[in-house]
Amino acid sequence: MIDDLMTWLQDPDHWAGPDGVPARLGEHLLYTLVTIGIAVALAVPLGAWVGHTGRGRWLVTGANALRAVPSLGLLFAISMLVGPLIQSNLAFTVPSIIVLVILAIPPLLSGTYAGIESVDPAARDAARGMGMRGGQVLTRVEIPIAMPLLLSGLRSATLQVIATATIAASISLGGLGRYLIDGLAARDLPQMVAGAVLVALLALLTDGLLALVQRFVVSPGISGRRTRVGPTDIATRTA
Repeated sequence: MIDDLMTWLQDPDHWAGPDGVPARLGEHLLYTLVTIGIAVALAVPLGAWVGHTGRGRWLVTGANALRAVPSLGLLFAISMLVGPLIQSNLAFTVPSIIVLVILAIPPLLSGTYAGIESVDPAARDAARGMGMRGGQVLTRVEIPIAMPLLLSGLRSATLQVIATATIAASISLGGLGRYLIDGLAARDLPQMVAGAVLVALLALLTDGLLALVQRFVVSPGISGRRTRVGPTDIATRTA
C-alpha cells in the first residue's frame, strides 16, 4: 500500500488541472478561511459579551449542545433545506459553509467566554480604579488575559472545520475530500489513502502554525515564558 500511495503522489497528472492536489488544497483552505472568518465574527464578540457581563450563559450551553449533532446528518439536512432555494453553482457550497460555521462556533464561543470569565476580579477592579470604562476593561485587560483560551478555541474550531470539510465532499463540495469520495466510488484505494494523508498533513501543519501564532500573540507574562536575562540587564537592575 505504501508503494501504491507513493506512486499516486508522484504521478504528475495528480498535481495539475482542476482536480490536482494544489487546486483541491486551495479549495479546502478557502472553505476553512471563509468559515473561520464568519465564525470568529459571530462567536468571539458574543463570547466576550457573555464573559464580561455574566449574562446569557445559556447561549454557551446551547452552543455546546450543538457538538452532539452528527456532522454528516446536519450536512444533508441543511443541504436539502437550503440547496433548492439557491439557483446557482453555490447550491452545494452555501449549505456546506452554513454547517461548517455552526460546528465552528461552539469551541470559539466557549473559549472566549471561559477565558474572559476566568479573569481575576482583582484585575478588573484595578482597571476600573485606574479610570477605565467597561469597554476599555474588556479590550485592554480581559481579552489579553483570555487570549490563551481564546486561541485554543480557535485551534479547535479550525481543526473541526478541516475535518468536516472533508466529509462535505459527499454533497459535491470540492476540497481534499474529493479524493476520498471519488476514490470510494471508483474503488481506488491509493487515491483514498492519499486524500486521508493530505487532510491529516493539512491539519497538523495548520495546528502547528496556529500554535506558533499563539506563542507570539500571548503575552509572556500570561503564557509563563521566561525571558533570558543577560549581564547588562542584571547590572542595570542592580543600579
